[in-house]
Amino acid sequence: MPKTDYLQGALDLLILKTLALGPNHGWGIQQRIRQVSRETLSVSQGSLYPALHRLEAAGVLASEMTSSDNNRRARVYRLTAAGRRRLEAEAADWRQFSLAIRRLLQAEGS
Repeated sequence: MPKTDYLQGALDLLILKTLALGPNHGWGIQQRIRQVSRETLSVSQGSLYPALHRLEAAGVLASEMTSSDNNRRARVYRLTAAGRRRLEAEAADWRQFSLAIRRLLQAEGS
């Protein structure tokens, strides 16, 4: 399975965790994920922006238009209280899921 399949399943969690570090615009979120993952994860704009819009519609993100450093308009996203709760729940789910996968990978054949 390509890494992009794994990434798609974790995209909401990655976005929420990135925004827990502070408000950011789409390109900044994309770059932060790439940097923190040490270039292992790369989110395309075609995946990122629909996810941002979906998360905002669900009430876990809020956004506002601001001026960027180079005087361009940029939409900046931030977590809402509901977003912080969802981050906690999704992080717990992923920890449990990854532990189960790790156990299976480490199991010895009989």
